[in-house]
Amino acid sequence: MKSILFLLSLIILTSCSRNDIIKSNPYIPNYSFNTGILINTNLPEYSQLKFSGNHVILNNYGFKGVVLYYVGGEQYTAFELTDPNHIPSSCSKLNVEGVIATCGCDDGNSYDILTGSMREGTTGGYTLKPYRVEVSGNIIRVSNN
Repeated sequence: MKSILFLLSLIILTSCSRNDIIKSNPYIPNYSFNTGILINTNLPEYSQLKFSGNHVILNNYGFKGVVLYYVGGEQYTAFELTDPNHIPSSCSKLNVEGVIATCGCDDGNSYDILTGSMREGTTGGYTLKPYRVEVSGNIIRVSNN
């Protein structure tokens, strides 16, 4: 079931150009980054990415951080950890539990980090901002360029 959801979300995300997705949200600045070889699943801080269903938070990338989630096989997702439906503030950084990222603001917006989609009850019109993920053996590259 997860594979079907992932494939559907991948089709939706790739049907628009990546630049259209990035430029369409006025709340999230487009900071250029490339984690390159920094994500090595042989290192202890990233070893949980060898097991599907796990994630790591990359606080030094993106606007307020990036969540990297391991779906399984060679499939990963990466999304910005800023609520895409808020002007950035102290409460708009998302907190991740399981596959759900929740905003700390009063509205409690929440998103699925497997697909980037809004969960029921979330206000606004933007899904999570996706980032590119490339895998080569134990090295994972996350970028927005």
